[in-house]
Amino acid sequence: MIVAVVFGYYIDPTPLKSLVPIIVFFMVYPMMITLRYRELFSKGNTRLHLVAQGVNFVIFPAMGYVIGKIFFSDSPFIMIGLLLMALLPTSGMTISWTGFAKGNVSAAIKMMVIGLILGSVLMPFYLNLFMGETAGIPFASIINEIVKVVFIPMALGFGTQKLLLKRFGKERFQNEFKKKIPLIATAALVGIVFISTGMRAKVIVADPAMMLKIFLVLSASYAVAFLIVTLIAKAMFDREDGIALIYGTVMRNLSIALAIALSIFATAGSEVALIVAVGFVVQIQGAALYLKLVDRVYVSVETTPALEVN
Repeated sequence: MIVAVVFGYYIDPTPLKSLVPIIVFFMVYPMMITLRYRELFSKGNTRLHLVAQGVNFVIFPAMGYVIGKIFFSDSPFIMIGLLLMALLPTSGMTISWTGFAKGNVSAAIKMMVIGLILGSVLMPFYLNLFMGETAGIPFASIINEIVKVVFIPMALGFGTQKLLLKRFGKERFQNEFKKKIPLIATAALVGIVFISTGMRAKVIVADPAMMLKIFLVLSASYAVAFLIVTLIAKAMFDREDGIALIYGTVMRNLSIALAIALSIFATAGSEVALIVAVGFVVQIQGAALYLKLVDRVYVSVETTPALEVN
């Protein structure tokens, strides 16, 4: 982001916008190849998944709208970026963080698949409900772009996964392709963050207070989100399911939010994407900090009394 600000301030980054559709595709498509579609039909943990999607599509959209109204009422496209974050739950990193914290990984995988599909379907309606009149959002265009950004890559990813499994077998797919394919998405993500930040470089330099404001608001928002979901998890679930709920809701799918922002909003896409790009920094640091605190929230499964060790 720092390099992008310097680049965008001294060099016109506008020509890079033509690369956005291609980069967006290669940011989303590889994620869809490694998605565990079979988990969608797995049984069990019904209450956990109902609570998770209630948090994802009732509590967090309401939070996103209220926070946007309080802090960014004069910046409708920043509000839209905040809502995109609130409406697209759980990324692939959800699984990793859940595993690091010794949570229920299979439940986290299912949350990711359900959340991605539900979020993509519900997003046009939520955006139209909350921001339609304010920003003049074209409802049909949102649906059209979500189909192109999410569902077409999902269909292609599912087909590619089947072909790779049939051609190379499950073991090689798990040990080789699942490790290498996400690197394509990561490289594309870096490119998108660079372009979206570079497009706003002169605005950032002219008004650094806005960047600081975005960072502080997002930091506080993630802190509140972690607190709310932790209280729900502690009250309703054991350690493994509780951790899956926490990371399966607080972590947002910022990659797809960024892709949709730049695809739908042709003229203001970089402004919408700015808050999402900052969100990457805040989300990763928040997840890492919570990992350090998780054993204070839930007694570690590996904790052994000192007398027994002796």
